[in-house]
Amino acid sequence: MSDLSATSRTRHSRLREQGRTDRADLFAVLNAGFICHLGIVVDGDPMVVPTVYGFDSGHIYVHGSVASRSLTSGTTVCVTITHVDGLVLARSVFEHGVNYRSAMIYGVPRVLEGEEKLAALECLTEHVAPGQWDYARRPNRKELAATTMLAIPLEEASVKVRQGPPEDADDPHDVWAGVLPLSTSWREPVTDPHASHPVPDHVARRTSGDQGVV
Repeated sequence: MSDLSATSRTRHSRLREQGRTDRADLFAVLNAGFICHLGIVVDGDPMVVPTVYGFDSGHIYVHGSVASRSLTSGTTVCVTITHVDGLVLARSVFEHGVNYRSAMIYGVPRVLEGEEKLAALECLTEHVAPGQWDYARRPNRKELAATTMLAIPLEEASVKVRQGPPEDADDPHDVWAGVLPLSTSWREPVTDPHASHPVPDHVARRTSGDQGVV
């Protein structure tokens, strides 16, 4: 597995000790979540849109309505993913911080059509809810026509991770210091009152932590 690119946009110039260069670290950040922020300039103004994503070894996929102004091809976009793992509460306010894992991806999106579009929708669906593509009804022709699917290459990316306690152990101010951890977990499924079927196994397994995004 190759190292991440180190371009002028992705090179770690600050807090280099938090930088990661292994591509496996990028996939770890992508695999740990399913919400990204898509940044793009639209009509001269910046726009940042939160959206779900899926990914494979070469691309990250985002989708939305064909009417969305943010889902365009031919111009560079910036995609970010961030996971907050805790607040770092130091002895001084200046040294406070956050334990986190983050990725930043630059690329020129490509609009997918036909079988590529359908495969990307499956990839996105299975990343967000494993097992759902074969369980639920798949999109019909009208729904596919109303959907834009973008593929953004994972060729230019940067990853940073901050872990551990505060870094001001030598500060003479004698107060408590440490980390306030933060975690996210799935809760019990809430059944639609109009649904007549029990919760399927692939959904129920999410609450036990057996599979899926955490």
